Amino acid sequence: MASGISAKSYSTGSLTRDRVSQLDQVRLFERKYDPGTRAVLEALPVREDWRCLELGAGAGSMSYWLAEQTPEGSVLAVDVDTSRLEAGRAGNLSIEQADVTATDFGAGSFDLVLARAVLEHLEDPDAMLASALGWLAPGGWLVVEDFYYLPAEHAPTAVGRTLVGAYVRHMGEQGADMAWARHLPAALARAGCESVGSRLTPAGPGQSAADNELIGLRLRQEGRALVESGKVTEDELADFIDLLGRPEGQDMTTLLVSAWGRRPDA
Repeated sequence: MASGISAKSYSTGSLTRDRVSQLDQVRLFERKYDPGTRAVLEALPVREDWRCLELGAGAGSMSYWLAEQTPEGSVLAVDVDTSRLEAGRAGNLSIEQADVTATDFGAGSFDLVLARAVLEHLEDPDAMLASALGWLAPGGWLVVEDFYYLPAEHAPTAVGRTLVGAYVRHMGEQGADMAWARHLPAALARAGCESVGSRLTPAGPGQSAADNELIGLRLRQEGRALVESGKVTEDELADFIDLLGRPEGQDMTTLLVSAWGRRPDA
C-alpha cells in the first residue's frame, strides 16, 4: 500500500523518525487487511505457476504471501517507494520502482493483478483498470480493493462529523476520490471482466482493536495537517482520538470494497 505514504529521506545511515512512523502505519494496515485480501485470493483458482503483479506493494506482505503460493511462478511487486520491500525475500520475487500510471507491463504478462488502496488515489482509476486488464493473460484475474467513505454528516458524534469530513476533504485536495470505490464492481464489468464478484468490509472507530490502533496512529501522524489547514481544532482532534475504543465513539466511517473479475478467454 503506497497510498498516502510519501518517500522521506535517510538520516545518518538510518531511517528518520517520520519514516519509521510511516512504516509502522503501513505494517499495521497490512496486519488489519491482509486476512481479508488473502481470503479473496484463496477463493480464486490460483496455480503454483501463476505470474503475479501487485500494484502499490507497500511493505510487501501480500507480495511475499503470493510468492509462497506460486513457487513455480513469479511475483512482481511495484511501488513508487520500494525502500520498504525486501528484494531477497523470495527467489521468485522481483521488485520494481515505478509510477503505475506511466508504466506498461506488456499485454498478457500476468495471470493475477492485485491493487489494494491504490486506484482511489489516481486521476483516472477507470483507465488504470483497463490497463491492468490488458496486462492479464486470457483467463487471468484482476483483484482491486479500495475504500468508500460513508457520508461524514451521518456520523453519530459531532466531533466525528467534523473530523471525518475534514479528513475526506484533505484527501480530496491531494487528488484522492474517496467515493470512487462504490463504482468498482460495475467498473470491472464495464472494463470487460467476467465473473465479477465483490464484498464489503466495514471499518472505523470501534469496529476492531486494529481499527482503533490504525486510526489513532494515522491521526497522530497526519492530524497536524488538518489542524494547520484550519479544518479541525486541536481540541477536536484530541477529542476524536480520545473516543477511540469507547462505546460512544463507535462508528462505521468506511467500507473496504473488494472486487474481482476474470479476463475472458481469447
